[in-house]
Amino acid sequence: MKDNFDIFFRRKPALMMIALRKLARVRYGSVLAKEVDCTYSHAVKILQTLEELGLVTFEKKGRIKLIKLTKKGMEVADNIGNIKQVVA
Repeated sequence: MKDNFDIFFRRKPALMMIALRKLARVRYGSVLAKEVDCTYSHAVKILQTLEELGLVTFEKKGRIKLIKLTKKGMEVADNIGNIKQVVA
């Protein structure tokens, strides 16, 4: 087990939410995948689930999809970040 944070959350989705919250700006899927150290295809699957939950939205600009947190997603990311700080 890497740290106490893993007890409470699936690591990659939680880190993805924290990464999206960190700069509070729109991100690309490939950059986000690198930030949380996972493959692009795994990141896409996670992001699709987060979209179904209403936590992220996609905006297509040409061939590129931009990802940003919704208001609900920002609240969830804030709470995950707070828990990460407490158990770290």
